[in-house]
Amino acid sequence: MTAHALKIDIVSDVVCPWCIIGYKQLQKALEMVGDEVEPQITWHPFELNPKMLPEGEAISEHVARKYGASAEQSAANRQRLKDTGERLGFEFQYGPGMRIYNTFKAHQLLTWAGDTQGGEAQTRLKLALFTAYFQDNRDVSDEEVLLDIVGQVGLDPDAGRAILNDPDNEAEVRAHLDHWIEQGISGVPAIIFDGKYLVPGAQEAETFVNVIRKVREKALA
Repeated sequence: MTAHALKIDIVSDVVCPWCIIGYKQLQKALEMVGDEVEPQITWHPFELNPKMLPEGEAISEHVARKYGASAEQSAANRQRLKDTGERLGFEFQYGPGMRIYNTFKAHQLLTWAGDTQGGEAQTRLKLALFTAYFQDNRDVSDEEVLLDIVGQVGLDPDAGRAILNDPDNEAEVRAHLDHWIEQGISGVPAIIFDGKYLVPGAQEAETFVNVIRKVREKALA
């Protein structure tokens, strides 16, 4: 069987719980298809809250303001996320004081990691940021927190600091963000296979398997 080099672009935000769930479902799907494909994953930036204040906002207040959800609805949604995450091997730790933050600096570092170190390093950093936010309740808008995480995954914090202070990089990442909005993406995760086949949302693994096999068949036809 010929393995297809499968290009996978994932547009997501590090404070989006469905983004880590979507990735876990994708990961499960890739295990299911085995050596039918050789996945090449690239993460792309999306800001759920581009105008978020530097100090962030309590999640309870944010969800009520942005989505009009009641406290009961929010609690039910968090429980659903926790149950789904547990089934997929990712534990959400929602505490009463948890806040949501702006993630532009995180996206600067993720873009830099992908551009200079490749997809595997970028994925390590992305997963570490998900863990830092959803499990360790860390402020992923804080430069020192971000650079600590950069070091933890084997990347150079000094190079990361230089990126965060580079106005050219800032402009580049903002253009990258705008690109995906111009492509019509208004919610994440959005997963694009072979640059052509968009799957929105955190689908079940079986859905991803079906898409991957159809993409592979078309590419090898």
